[in-house]
Amino acid sequence: MVRMLVGKLRKKVRADLEAPREMRRIGSGWLSGVAALVTAVAGLCFVLCLRYPWLLTVPPLRPYYQTVTFRLGLHFLLAAAFTLSALSLALRRDKILASAAIGITLLATILGGSRAQAQGELTSGAFLGLDWFVLNVIFTGFLFVPLERIFGRNKEQAVFRQEWREDLFYYLISSLLVQVLTFLSMTPAIALAAHTHWTMLRGWVASQPVILQIVEIMFFTDLVQYWVHRTFHRVPFLWRFHAVHHSARSLDWMAGARMHFLEIICLRGTTVVPMYLLGFSPLALHAYILLVYIHSSLIHANIRGNFDLLGRFLATPRFHHWHHGIDKEAIDVNFAIHFPLLDRLFGTYHLPPHEWPTGYGIENHPVPVGYWKQFWYPFSKKR
Repeated sequence: MVRMLVGKLRKKVRADLEAPREMRRIGSGWLSGVAALVTAVAGLCFVLCLRYPWLLTVPPLRPYYQTVTFRLGLHFLLAAAFTLSALSLALRRDKILASAAIGITLLATILGGSRAQAQGELTSGAFLGLDWFVLNVIFTGFLFVPLERIFGRNKEQAVFRQEWREDLFYYLISSLLVQVLTFLSMTPAIALAAHTHWTMLRGWVASQPVILQIVEIMFFTDLVQYWVHRTFHRVPFLWRFHAVHHSARSLDWMAGARMHFLEIICLRGTTVVPMYLLGFSPLALHAYILLVYIHSSLIHANIRGNFDLLGRFLATPRFHHWHHGIDKEAIDVNFAIHFPLLDRLFGTYHLPPHEWPTGYGIENHPVPVGYWKQFWYPFSKKR
């Protein structure tokens, strides 16, 4: 009975999130309802992190949870969720978003709210990065949603577009399993670095200006990723995994997260090798990780503009959108993630002036919808 009620509630919430454009206009209460729901879910997640830090938090963030600043911020977050819910209730005919947000806010409050106390002892063992997921979505969402609304190429494409739940779930899985992904992808590079004694070279590399190091990291990682990426397109067995990423029929800031778990390990495991083997400084490495995180979302984003001058040197949304294009001329082109120069050198560059692909995805759309179906797709007999 409870399962049926939860299922019906979920369908109603989804239907209201994906409401037609005329029902999402300013003043309809839809925007405040969505903001209330997002804020309430974020607040509940942080309350759970407060209660179970040993299981749901990444170690670098744990010291912040017991500060007055964090608890005060969480208190205002839950208060904002309740206020936005009240506003949506007053403005919107359909009360489902506001009601769901109020229910989640009350649950967070019952669990202790900003005064929640940790249950259990902190350990150095396995953990799930729930807080990492919330911060990922909040950071990229607040950065790219306004950009796509103001500078969107496809103005008809909503924030909650087709298959948005699948891509958000990819965000969730990769964030929760951040410890596993980091361990599996870093192990080869760390092992190689331990068995290569390039002390003088690494000392010289780390002594360079940080900006120069970042550019070098971008070039070496892109050179490795170019060939790994191209191999995933050319080898049928590997393409089955990469096809999951190309199955997205709409591109925006969330689409970049759609990657098969095993491809993430393979791609990260190979691209980090030059980063650690050559001995770049920790500051340069951390700066590059932040930069590539933002740039990866940017090149998938629904943002118009040719950026012809910038596009000569750096990958832009139009450049990468052609890589995802469903048009025949878009097949196996634009493999570089940072520098289009690599595609020019190796004969895979395609960027016709002022033109965009007519659509995205794979011909006949063979990849099924849903995270778990896509996870098993490379191993299935029907492909």
